[in-house]
Amino acid sequence: MEPFEAAALIKDAFPSDISNITEFRGQVCITVNKDRIKDIMRHVHDEPGLSFHFLIDLCGVDYMGKKEPRFEVVYHLYSMQHGTHMRLKAAVPENDLTIDSVVDVWAGANWRERECFDMFGIMFKGHPDLRRLLLPEDWEGYPLRKDYPLKSDLGEKEWSGYKDVVEVAKRNKAYEAH
Repeated sequence: MEPFEAAALIKDAFPSDISNITEFRGQVCITVNKDRIKDIMRHVHDEPGLSFHFLIDLCGVDYMGKKEPRFEVVYHLYSMQHGTHMRLKAAVPENDLTIDSVVDVWAGANWRERECFDMFGIMFKGHPDLRRLLLPEDWEGYPLRKDYPLKSDLGEKEWSGYKDVVEVAKRNKAYEAH
């Protein structure tokens, strides 16, 4: 099955929830309504004509200053049965940074959703354990957002773990080969 054939099947099943289908360099991308993401994903997984059983990746994107809504969650899928790649994306507005979790469709979405939450602050409703994955629980902010400061001098507000690492690095400098 060709990617456009799969996209047409998805559009037929969810005509009012598919806002755009594009192709770039052989990759098909479907823009879907975030409020129906779980139903759409269950369909692309379970429908025998589609069988997208492999979630390759899930990531967030921040389009600050380039387009609205500012954020998107992007799902990269593969149907081993049909040898077809597909990308689905859902816009997530800044004033409602929530989207349904798809962990019950693909168990492998668990850590990917946690990473997206950790880096962008997008909440996945119904996630079984949504907490930071890469950063400490007391970290403030979301580092992959375009408005996250690249460098700052926070003084006493600096994360204490960072200060500890800097001190250890200074002490260990004496052991470096010259």
